Amino acid sequence: MKRNKILLLFVVSFFLSSCIVSTAAKIVTTTAKIGYSAVKGTVKGVSWAVKKAEGKINEDRLDGVWKVVGVYNGSYEQFSKDTEPDNTFTSSCTDGFEVIEFKANREKFKPVNCQSTDEDWIKYKFKFGKNPQTKEKENYIKYNSSNYISIIDVTNTTMVLEGNLMQNYALSGGKLYLFEKVK
Repeated sequence: MKRNKILLLFVVSFFLSSCIVSTAAKIVTTTAKIGYSAVKGTVKGVSWAVKKAEGKINEDRLDGVWKVVGVYNGSYEQFSKDTEPDNTFTSSCTDGFEVIEFKANREKFKPVNCQSTDEDWIKYKFKFGKNPQTKEKENYIKYNSSNYISIIDVTNTTMVLEGNLMQNYALSGGKLYLFEKVK
């Protein structure tokens, strides 16, 4: 009886350790593939590891409040070729920081604003397909019938959007925005 328990314990521990090693190997391989294909750069202390999403992004990932931490003057294409991208972002908010807020279940967002100011909600449509503005197949948001925001990628902690989101940067060519999740 005792021998059977020891044998069973040995077999179970061997099985679990082989599963753990196998899973760890898959994680390392996947991470290496992602790291290889991502465009990387440090923008004045803000680390950008930007890779355009392949396929449709789950719209629920947009949900929440996101603060602006980086602005690149140019498109994603220009950024991907730039060896030393420059961050032109400086906060103009006296209290807090610039944020954008999404409520994916209601398909509405508040445009970039200072935390202390209250903006009106804007209805949008999330789509995956050929963006009429960029002519590329991608994830994008259409709002006010003719405005588009390209969603480059969204993770649990960061989001990269391309479009004219902030007027003071749009005039100087700012099109690529890096956001960090606040809540």
